Amino acid sequence: MKKILSLAVVLLSINMLYAQENIEQLTYENTQDINFFNTIKNGTEVNQYITSSKNTVSIGDTLILGSPTSEEIRTKTVAGSYGNQLRGGIGQSRGVSKKTYEFIQMGRPAGFGNIMAAMNGDAPSMADNSFKNTKVIVQEIKTFHRGSKNKPLYVVMVLGEINGRAFGVNKYLSVMDSELAIESGEILLKNRKMTREEAIEKLKEAKELMEIEMMTKEEFDQLKEELTPIIKQ
Repeated sequence: MKKILSLAVVLLSINMLYAQENIEQLTYENTQDINFFNTIKNGTEVNQYITSSKNTVSIGDTLILGSPTSEEIRTKTVAGSYGNQLRGGIGQSRGVSKKTYEFIQMGRPAGFGNIMAAMNGDAPSMADNSFKNTKVIVQEIKTFHRGSKNKPLYVVMVLGEINGRAFGVNKYLSVMDSELAIESGEILLKNRKMTREEAIEKLKEAKELMEIEMMTKEEFDQLKEELTPIIKQ
């Protein structure tokens, strides 16, 4: 009974702490501007987020989960016997590794499962490699301070499965730092804009193709014209 009461108090406290407000559009520059972010409450809902590379993510958008960038190692102890035949009675420890996402966790940020894990002193359960290339829908976008109200903001996205079903026992996935998840390739945007570095690399490749006569000068000049604004930005 005491545990249930304690959990109810925790849930109530979280709801009070993350009092809901709404921002139509939030930019990465906003999240770093103290004149802006010190007026924003934790848990403020965002309809559209514009990243540092000027890509746009809105509620209802379809995203793709890229490759995990972390690795979880668990130690498993194997009994020192085959069936009933003892091998000196000595167990062996083996490290079992599993690729996991660094920024994408199972469930909501303050969902029941993650609250219970925190109360037990356990780390959140991160999504693993089985989710790679999964299409997901952006259900919510929220912003939080990196500590006190005078610290910059980071953006959390809550993702739902595209067919409306649950991710195993969890209904949602949470991207705990959208900017870093996109930058690392854990989150792939369908209409992502090319970066300056990518544009330079593409132009270099095109020049090599032109030199070996795999691309005409006219095609190269047209591509150069398209990429020049990105490279000069």
